[in-house]
Amino acid sequence: MVRLSVNINKIATLRNSRGGNNPDVLKVAMDCERFGAQGITVHPRPDERHIRYSDVHLLKEVLATEFNIEGNSREKKFVDLVLATKPHQVTLVPDALEQLTSNHGWDTIENQQYLKDAIAPFKEAGIRVSIFVDPVPQMVEAAATTGTDRIELYTESYAHHYYQGRELAIAPYVAAAKIAKEAGLGINAGHDLSLDNLEFFAKNLPGLDEVSIGHALICDALYYGLESTIEQYLHCLKS
Repeated sequence: MVRLSVNINKIATLRNSRGGNNPDVLKVAMDCERFGAQGITVHPRPDERHIRYSDVHLLKEVLATEFNIEGNSREKKFVDLVLATKPHQVTLVPDALEQLTSNHGWDTIENQQYLKDAIAPFKEAGIRVSIFVDPVPQMVEAAATTGTDRIELYTESYAHHYYQGRELAIAPYVAAAKIAKEAGLGINAGHDLSLDNLEFFAKNLPGLDEVSIGHALICDALYYGLESTIEQYLHCLKS
């Protein structure tokens, strides 16, 4: 079964909007696990506008499932945080400092040496590494020579084109996944996956290991409740 990692950034955004500790990020994360999620994802940014660096240390102490920390390895504070907390997985994204949300994968050809250098300390610390990649054959092929364990396919294009023709929308991802598996890479996916498009994606992408979903899942939880929402996402992955 494809694993579901819940990105709880939006919970932290809501908490930060009023100060205090409501909603409680740690409790929500543990509830997500209790409701069946197989992992928790956070993406701390330099301005700490959602997940705070202190949250990451606290989450590490209480989580029972897989912990995935996303972020920009060009930020020394982020690298230090990951090496200090030693999550199960670190996902490297090529975000600019003030970027609202991740919106593209690495150019693994142009940044080949940089990625090798960035990945090495995490691997030496025993942390599995995944890097954000667009579904472009050349980028996947070059990712395989960086030392990363997995790629995370950036799925915004799939979600955007899903209703215009889901077979065409998923085709580049299927091709990319086949190249990744042949190269011995694990495959994660994320960005704009939802109850509308997740089941088709998971059913048709060969070798998919994990999806990381935050925004859509938290939005759905406003209507269905968190437990029911996680159950529905898990059902999509089991189908």
